[in-house]
Amino acid sequence: MNTPYEAPKIQTVQQHILESQRAHPTATGQFTWLLSGITLATRIISDHVRRIGLNDILGTTGDVNVQGEIVQKLDIIANETIAGCLGYRGNVGIMVSEEDDEPRILKEPDEVADYIVLFDPLDGSSNIDVNVSIGTIFSILQRRENGDHGSVMEHILQPGYKQVAAGYVVYSSSTVMVYTTGDGVHMFTLDPAIGAYRLSRENLKMPDEGKIYSVNEAYRDQFPEGIQSYLEWAKSEDAGKSLRYIGSLVADFHRTLLKGGVFLYPPTVKTPGGKLRLLYEANPLAFLAEQAGGAATDGQRRILDKTPTALHERTSLIIGSKAEVDRVLKYWHK
Repeated sequence: MNTPYEAPKIQTVQQHILESQRAHPTATGQFTWLLSGITLATRIISDHVRRIGLNDILGTTGDVNVQGEIVQKLDIIANETIAGCLGYRGNVGIMVSEEDDEPRILKEPDEVADYIVLFDPLDGSSNIDVNVSIGTIFSILQRRENGDHGSVMEHILQPGYKQVAAGYVVYSSSTVMVYTTGDGVHMFTLDPAIGAYRLSRENLKMPDEGKIYSVNEAYRDQFPEGIQSYLEWAKSEDAGKSLRYIGSLVADFHRTLLKGGVFLYPPTVKTPGGKLRLLYEANPLAFLAEQAGGAATDGQRRILDKTPTALHERTSLIIGSKAEVDRVLKYWHK
């Protein structure tokens, strides 16, 4: 007797969120609508990345952004794609991009538009021309309930623990989206056959320890003495560690999330306050790391406890498996 064929179960990222919201009777579906704007934008960016050698989007624009970095053509495309896809969502009041000098105000604070979306539209864009993995990082906040309705910055400059969601997309051999709403970390893979992100791993947990450490050792002589001591230990035979450094934060973190280990971007003599952006890079990745059982610190305190004071504030970052982060800190403060 033939067994009836059962089609494989497919769960998209939107379906996954709707399933999760069943446990929250007060959920309105507004977040699902917001996230659909992000998934649409990243699908468009993924398509551009896949065909980058066939279109006239390689190379730089000749401009320098607010971060002091050379702007790539695809930086502009990614930035405007995300802004365009979110701008029509209605429930997004403010958008803040690493590429923009100032926030984009879509709805005034006294209007009904709860969400603030902060994003690095194309992390690792200096690697575009050599086909190295790049990505998009996003963070989502809600406007302060008791905030000053006339002060936009008061709503934006919230500590990382106030995030209601965060995630990233890696554009590589496959396009992968990882996100959290504070209820675990989930991974989705873009299926070109149906044009949607499909659930590939649920409730990801970062290994407690890992053999890989990731750092740009070109700056070793500028690192604090304790970090230099850690790196000396990590290279010893007894440590059993391996160095892996891609140079795209989102790609280095993705490997750390899946395989464990630690990523370091400590302060240097030239940048004593650190170099990574707190709002667009450190905060969302720290939220994901902690939700997966890992840790994230600037060397002095938990990343998510830092209250930003400026739109493009920078920070140092030690992130990864909790045991490995603790080990780095022991060397740093020895």
